[in-house]
Amino acid sequence: MTDSNQPQRSRITPEEALAYHLEPCPGKLEIVPSTPMATQRDLSLAYSPGVAVPVQAIAERPETAYDYTTKGNLVAVVSNGTAILGLGNLGALASKPVMEGKAVLFKRFADVNAIDIELDTEDPEEIIRAVRLMGPSFGGINLEDIKAPECFIIESRLKEMMDIPVFHDDQHGTAVICAAGLINALELSGKRIEDVKIVLNGAGAAGIACLELLKAMGARHENCIMADTKGVIWQGRTEGMNQWKSAHAVATEARTLADAMVDCDVFLGVSAKGAVTQEMVKSMAPNPVIFAMANPDPEITPEEAHAVRPDAIVATGRSDYPNQVNNVLGFPYLFRGALDIHARAINDEMKIACARALAELARQDVPDEVAVAYGRKLSFGRDYIIPTPFDPRLIHVVPPAVARAGMDTSAARRPIIDMEGYVQTLRQRMDPTASILQGIHARARQAQARMIFAEGDDPRVLRAAVAWQRGGLGRALVVGREADVAEKLAAEGMADAVRELEVVSALTSPHLNAYHETLYKRLQRQGVDREDALKLARRDRHVFAALMLAHGHGDALVTGATRKASHVLAQVGQVFDVRPQDGAVGITGVLHKGRIVLVADTLVHEWPEAEDLALIATRGAHVARALGMEPRVAFLSFSTFGHPVSERATKMAEAPKVLDRQGADFEYEGEMTVDVALNPEAAARYPFSRLTGPANVLVVPARHSASISVKLMQEMAGATVIGPILTGVPKPVQICGTGSTVNDILNMAAMAAGRVGQVA
Repeated sequence: MTDSNQPQRSRITPEEALAYHLEPCPGKLEIVPSTPMATQRDLSLAYSPGVAVPVQAIAERPETAYDYTTKGNLVAVVSNGTAILGLGNLGALASKPVMEGKAVLFKRFADVNAIDIELDTEDPEEIIRAVRLMGPSFGGINLEDIKAPECFIIESRLKEMMDIPVFHDDQHGTAVICAAGLINALELSGKRIEDVKIVLNGAGAAGIACLELLKAMGARHENCIMADTKGVIWQGRTEGMNQWKSAHAVATEARTLADAMVDCDVFLGVSAKGAVTQEMVKSMAPNPVIFAMANPDPEITPEEAHAVRPDAIVATGRSDYPNQVNNVLGFPYLFRGALDIHARAINDEMKIACARALAELARQDVPDEVAVAYGRKLSFGRDYIIPTPFDPRLIHVVPPAVARAGMDTSAARRPIIDMEGYVQTLRQRMDPTASILQGIHARARQAQARMIFAEGDDPRVLRAAVAWQRGGLGRALVVGREADVAEKLAAEGMADAVRELEVVSALTSPHLNAYHETLYKRLQRQGVDREDALKLARRDRHVFAALMLAHGHGDALVTGATRKASHVLAQVGQVFDVRPQDGAVGITGVLHKGRIVLVADTLVHEWPEAEDLALIATRGAHVARALGMEPRVAFLSFSTFGHPVSERATKMAEAPKVLDRQGADFEYEGEMTVDVALNPEAAARYPFSRLTGPANVLVVPARHSASISVKLMQEMAGATVIGPILTGVPKPVQICGTGSTVNDILNMAAMAAGRVGQVA
């Protein structure tokens, strides 16, 4: 088995990748109206005749297009598919999945709307003309996966011709993050950028942009050596040269990369796996900085570099090593800041401001939710010189820095007057749900749990188990018959996966006798004789899987995809204490339009009384904190603080008093209606309320009301539902719903692995 302390690299199969892009509908994007479209009046305002009014306004004052249209928050992601990832020139149509993905990243990380545009030509002039003519539609242009040297020509010409930002992320995105990391690496090494000798290997778009940005930040031309596949780019070299390489040629005796590396302080690699040897690293100056950014495999791994130079600071492009140079730290926030000042361009000063903001952020204390997500405390140092992509502060730290630089350099059409207010709007516009799910999966990856998947006869469960294993989340243990598992995997087009999974059958398990004894001792005073206990252990997969967990033959359990939750809970209850009186509670997360609330209890307590409700609130607060949220609990009813009077609402008013007596360490209030709990305007009518903001844990009067609330939100509003998260159980067990997708099962498995429901 792989060492559980080492990060595991995710492996995605072709079948998984195609299924992701096919389900629930083709592609990764859709367009959703942002204004009402229900009545004839709505349509008249949206189109004819009402639309004529903003048309006339824009014709008279073109700058108002930013006020009356999506232009100010819309970016075009443009490619011709000539340099798709590491796959080469596969054409415009083949680039569409990548460009859709880039558009999704814009939205996910910076709430920037983006649309992909694939241009079926390799002629730079045609691309330049097409993009220029589309300029009125967009607030910015992100060029992507266009091969060099054409990408330089296209970007340079479009910058001259257009009055909106044009940004080739393959060049400048890598450069910005590289610069941010280097700022901190040099600080830790006690060196100055003006003094260090820098060697860059890889004279393509990213490499040239990295060196140009570092020179703009103070690196000296004569101290920077660039190399390509033919060796060092020196003054006088003619082979394989072009005008962009020639601009970085230096007077040097070095002819090979090995020559150049001698006594260099910084190595930057945007080239190929294995390009750097340990001998080259040995020859570097004291406290060397090595950014081996080739993907998917670096020029030299951190292990190889540190084996010969323990004093090295190493970064890669990989997420399974510290110090990941990840473009997603840059381009969303660069565009966010540029769009918000209606920028004419993204200039060097704005890129440098982005790099410095990222570097400064890495030096600050890391929020608890980030530490929770990554399963370890992160602090500025040799293994943490660049912020993590899921740091929630990025959205309100980096764009203001970019915007200020744009305003200081006259790139802004509409400067931001109230910067403090701007920061607050950035804090509010991000959807927290993706960060929460990412955090859960990051914790699971850190835990490397042996996950027991109890229902090995269900194709969804098997696909989830394979994804768990190949995603580097841990070891997948599948309860089932090997022949049946193999047959079902083959039907799913994953025949080879059976060799990767550990299939466990009650009929062949060497531990069955021990399981039997455990179960008999637990149930013998509940009318279960020895033979009944054996049948239960052998025939019921939920019971067998729970016994595996109880005996330490797995670290966590996920089940419930094939049977109703009440049945599964009862079967798991044959092994663990999961009754209401045992302290078990089910908490369901409801994620919708950038908000998340936890609804409780959705699984265990049928009709809780005040003491039970207080326990449910405590369990809900615990889960909230495990998800990186500061809990604010509301006890819901149809009445608010005693009006209207009802006997059925009494327990909801009594529950907060129970928490008062217990000295609960979280915010709570009630009883109250849903609008008072969630709507600040409704809450403002009750200034004495102890809640400092909208509630995020909703305790409801009964299990049926919890179930109705969750399913109504899911079906009518399209909310994403996670859970119920089972908490208060001795071991990490999570129960899916029968309608769970593969992703739902994976999310619940990650909850179990991350011990989200565990109470100390």
